[in-house]
Amino acid sequence: MKLKILQEIIKKKNSKTEFAIVTNLKDGDSEIFEKGKKLSKNFESYQDRVEIFFKTKKNGVIENTEIFVETYIRPIKVIIVGAVHIAQYLVDFAKSLNFEISIIDPRGYFASEQRFPDLKIINKWPDEAFKEIETNENTALIALTHDPKIDDPALQHALNKKFYYIGALGSKKTHENRCQRLKKAGFNDEQIHSIHGPIGIKLGGRSAPEIALSIISQLVSETYKK
Repeated sequence: MKLKILQEIIKKKNSKTEFAIVTNLKDGDSEIFEKGKKLSKNFESYQDRVEIFFKTKKNGVIENTEIFVETYIRPIKVIIVGAVHIAQYLVDFAKSLNFEISIIDPRGYFASEQRFPDLKIINKWPDEAFKEIETNENTALIALTHDPKIDDPALQHALNKKFYYIGALGSKKTHENRCQRLKKAGFNDEQIHSIHGPIGIKLGGRSAPEIALSIISQLVSETYKK
C-alpha cells in the first residue's frame, strides 16, 4: 500500500469519515472508496459490488474475484439520558461495539466520573446539553429517568432531529402518558409511534443487566436496519 493512501486513511479515521479500502490481492494495488465517488479505472468494474459492501457495513472478498473490501464506519452516536444503574450496564455492553456514548443527567450525584469513567458526561438539563452535542438522523437516544422534566425534552429533540433510534424506559402506562404529553406538544402519531416504548426487545428479564441487554440488542438491530 502506498504511503499516500496510508496517510489519507489515518486522516479519515481521525476525522471519523466513513470510507472503504478496496485492494487487489493479486498485486496489492489499493484505493479509498467513499459514498458518491467513482472508483478509478483499476476498480471501476467493481463499483456496484463495492457499494453493496459499504452500504451493508461488511468486509470481505468480492465473489469470484481477488478484490478485498474493508469498510470503516463512523462510530454511531448514542445519547443516554439518565445516569441510572441500567446505564452502567449499557455502557459495559457498548464498549466492544461501534458506539460513541454520551450521558446527559442534570443530577450530578448520578452522572459522575466515578460511576462512568472515560465517558462524556453532561450535567445539564437536556435543552442545554444538546447545545453541546452535534446530532442528526444517525444518532440514537435512550431515555431512562422516568422523569418527564428530563426525558420529555430529550425525546422532543430526538423526534425533531429524526434520530434513527429512540427508546424510553417505563411501563406501558408510563409510555401511554408520555405519548399523550408528546401529542399535546404537537407531535403526530407517526412520530410518536417511532419511539420504542417500553424500550428493549422482549427477553423476559427484569434485573438491571437483563434490561440493559434487551435495550442494547434492540439498538443493534435497529442500527443494521438504517
